[in-house]
Amino acid sequence: MALRIELVKSLNGRLKGQIATANALGLRKIGDATVQPDNPATKGKINKIVHLIKVTEEN
Repeated sequence: MALRIELVKSLNGRLKGQIATANALGLRKIGDATVQPDNPATKGKINKIVHLIKVTEEN
């Protein structure tokens, strides 16, 4: 199973750690999307920036 993660809010004015987490997921601009594996490391990153992204499951 995989997770599709899309950045829906701007990174402007966010904490450095939140920006770094978004960049680590491959999200740099609003509308950027990436597919990541569904594992504990990815879920930890999602929890850190959950207020900035939209997550959907892919099969």
